[in-house]
Amino acid sequence: MILTPKADEVIRFFEELGFEKCHAPTVDTGRSLVTSTQMKDADGHSIDIAGVESMERDMQIIRMNVDDFDEAYAMLTAKGFIHNGGGKPVETAANKSALMISPSGFAFDLCQHIKT
Repeated sequence: MILTPKADEVIRFFEELGFEKCHAPTVDTGRSLVTSTQMKDADGHSIDIAGVESMERDMQIIRMNVDDFDEAYAMLTAKGFIHNGGGKPVETAANKSALMISPSGFAFDLCQHIKT
């Protein structure tokens, strides 16, 4: 996943590489509205590009999909990860997520997709 204040430019770049938009939900994080555009290429490779206007520069993160958000959150915090921005995780009808930063600086988008 790429977090960027210039999502339109990054999306155009990946379109030039052969990726197509799949969907682009907008989520209220409690601090800002974030549109996360999922893109795929013909071989099934995917990338998410999240437009975050408040960021000064791009940031690359790894999305960690889990079945039990609370269990994974507890494990990561026990290992010293912090929830960027603190507060509650972002919850929608489709998922629950939190940006988790490691003690050394790499980041996960901890995400549980809600199965209906």
